[in-house]
Amino acid sequence: MSTVVLSVRVRKGLKEEAERLGIDVRSVVEKALEEEVKRVRREKFRRLLEEALVNMKLSAEEWVKAVKESRLER
Repeated sequence: MSTVVLSVRVRKGLKEEAERLGIDVRSVVEKALEEEVKRVRREKFRRLLEEALVNMKLSAEEWVKAVKESRLER
């Protein structure tokens, strides 16, 4: 897996406190960034789905019902 260097500025006191507490800053930043990427992807997908439902003139409930029915047909 390749990596890149990410440079951010934080308050000096915050960094010093994190070091005193033994916090692995890299892991914390990486985990927070991964969670934010997931959150934004979910939000974008939700908006696309809502837009598609409007264009298809379906409610969310009708769409869920159609998906369930198609699963039962298999």
